[in-house]
Amino acid sequence: MTCPVCNKPTSESYRPFCSRRCADVDLGRWLKGNYVIETDEVPDPFEDQPDQKPH
Repeated sequence: MTCPVCNKPTSESYRPFCSRRCADVDLGRWLKGNYVIETDEVPDPFEDQPDQKPH
């Protein structure tokens, strides 16, 4: 198995990554929104504003 970030062999300690650095790079990509899970759901326009939801 190879690291999904840099393609080096994986490390047992950081599996599926080769190092802490590659694990952190992947986490940063998730946090920035680079990875998306496709869905057919319509986004809730009030999701970020709970006080604005209609009752």
